[in-house]
Amino acid sequence: MITSYFSRVKDLLEEVERKETPVLETGATKLAGALANGNIIHLFGCGHSHELTEEVYYRAGGLVPIHPIFHEPLMLHEGAVRSSEFERKNDYAETFMKDEDIRPGDIMLVISTSGRNPVPVDVALLAQAKGAYTIALTSKAYSESQPSRHKDGLRLLDAADLVIDNHVPPGDALLEHERMDVKFAPGSTIVGAAIIHSMFSQGIAELADQGIDPPVLLSGNIDGADEHNQRLLKQYQDRIQL
Repeated sequence: MITSYFSRVKDLLEEVERKETPVLETGATKLAGALANGNIIHLFGCGHSHELTEEVYYRAGGLVPIHPIFHEPLMLHEGAVRSSEFERKNDYAETFMKDEDIRPGDIMLVISTSGRNPVPVDVALLAQAKGAYTIALTSKAYSESQPSRHKDGLRLLDAADLVIDNHVPPGDALLEHERMDVKFAPGSTIVGAAIIHSMFSQGIAELADQGIDPPVLLSGNIDGADEHNQRLLKQYQDRIQL
């Protein structure tokens, strides 16, 4: 199973690279344009999708102007079952999104592999209403295999300006065993992290090609990094909390 899992993940990564590169390039150009204009990148996800919002936050080798939306009832540490219940609530996103400092020209990346629950859909719509360019990271196959739980029948792929397909199968389980009735071994986190890092990397390169110094953090465990990092953090202190 170890070999099978690595093989399946590699297949997914190759499929994403082959089919989604043009979409990722579009996203990267939008990211570069936003950062060049002093805007920031917001990220949102519920449950395990939330892990990807923290993956790129205050990350060595990553961008500084990153703002993950932390709404604890939708995370796992206050109760995993409870977070799933909240994610399915129509209009719940308004309770926390109304206070988020999302401005015209910002980027909003919303992550939901199934794409069927109301909260991620509404987060994308509410961010759009505030003037952000919205990017969805989802599985089209998964989303289209299940009915929407949104009151208007929308899925996340219907609510974003740009849709990135992670090509994860319905159920987000990659492996099976002859003595088991259910599949197992999720892949969305590994594939999702690769998708986001690749798109951000392309955006960073585009900024550099334009002669703009990309706001990239150095590892705090490298001597001399603190001065570099503090200069960048000060630049964005009114938009992100660190």
